[in-house]
Amino acid sequence: MRRYLLRYPLTTWPVIGVILFGLAGRLAWAAAWVTMSLFLLDHFATALWSIRRVPDLMQERTKFSPNVPRWDQLIVKNYKRLYLCMFIVAGLDAGRFRWSSVPPAAQALGVVGFVACTAVFWWCMSVNSFLGSWARIQDDRGHTVVQSGPYSYVRHPMYVSIILFMVCVPLTLGSWWALVPSALITVLFVVRTSLEDSMLRDSLPGYGEYAGRVRYRLLPGLW
Repeated sequence: MRRYLLRYPLTTWPVIGVILFGLAGRLAWAAAWVTMSLFLLDHFATALWSIRRVPDLMQERTKFSPNVPRWDQLIVKNYKRLYLCMFIVAGLDAGRFRWSSVPPAAQALGVVGFVACTAVFWWCMSVNSFLGSWARIQDDRGHTVVQSGPYSYVRHPMYVSIILFMVCVPLTLGSWWALVPSALITVLFVVRTSLEDSMLRDSLPGYGEYAGRVRYRLLPGLW
């Protein structure tokens, strides 16, 4: 668990910082510092809360299991590439060339959304002890259908929070162009939702009945 606490601030956080400030060519970029601070606070708050409240889930989220389907491995790999691309575009746009201009009100909305998406993610973790980082049937952990909390509204609420999160980050950084890789990430997660939903229907007892009661995957009334 200590390794998880240190992994982000020692690896991912510096990489994002180098991308943003390196491409911007300056350190005097308030929006980037706000975004970096939010990421760091989110990581430590989530890690400390999870280690205390759902330690078994944290073990699951930090490991790779052999029964992860090939399609999910490809989706996650491309998601990571697009995730970095989002910061690259933001660094070039908002940081250096100013191709676009996001109003301060929209940037503030991005910050609020950032916090809200984190809260939804915590809500999902608090009720779903099978909320792994990979799409797989967790037979080794007694996988069952979760139907409470946000899962009583849509079948994949964590993906809703991730999709909205990928909109909030470009807004916070002040880059409309960074929404392009964010849109591609959204496409990836829509595909992942569909494939995972089919996998759960086929392999997780009780999921078909749950899907009959909670009809929508991501957007109530639409899909």
